[in-house]
This record gives sequence, C-alpha cells and structure tokens, in this order.
Amino acid sequence: QVQLVESGGGLVQAGGSLRLSCAASVRTLSNYAMGWFRQHPGEEREFVAAISWGPGIKDYGVSVKGRFTISRDDTRNTVYLQMNSLIPEDTAVYYCAAKTSRTSAVFAWSYSSWGQGTQVTVSS
Repeated sequence: QVQLVESGGGLVQAGGSLRLSCAASVRTLSNYAMGWFRQHPGEEREFVAAISWGPGIKDYGVSVKGRFTISRDDTRNTVYLQMNSLIPEDTAVYYCAAKTSRTSAVFAWSYSSWGQGTQVTVSS
C-alpha cells in the first residue's frame, strides 16, 4: 500500500494555472503507474490524467487534454499535475492514485492506493 499526499490546490480565477503535487511514501515510485482523478459533488470520480511506469506514457481525459500536463519525478517520489487555462468546470476535489496492475489507467478501480484529495476551485 502506498501512502499518497496531494498538495497545491486552492482558489484561482478562470484562465489561471495551478500545479498539484502528489508525494508518495514508497521506496521506488518507478514501480507504479500514477493517475489523477477528480470528483464533482454528487458525481463519480472522473479520469483526468495518467502516466505509466517505465517510459512514462501519458494519457489524458478529453476535458483536460491540451490544458493539463502530468509528469513524474521518481527521484523525489512525486507526481505533478500542471493545470493551465483553468475553467470553472475544473472545480472539483482532485485525487492522486497509484497502481501496479496492468488494467486500464482510465478506470478508478484499477488503482489500489489513493490520496485524501485536494480542493481546486476556479472562479469565473
């Protein structure tokens, strides 16, 4: 089980940027594929972005593609989500997740470890 702690959330105006960080308490983060999900009130968790182990192949949800960038620094056991051109619809609680399974990265059930979430609020 990996312990994950997100940070970097907050309040930002539409058009602005935020960078989320996810610190993992694990010996070797490179063994894990990492993902970001978000959850709007009353809705299920939505896939935002994922990055694989090894070559670091990236995948993005349709609603964030071209605006968000996921990256990882395995030397720091940290994963990042750079969010640009934010819109009010991006307002949600953002969660970091880790998986070792080879099932699809877009499904929340693929992940075995989750952080506590960080709130992102985008004002219009």
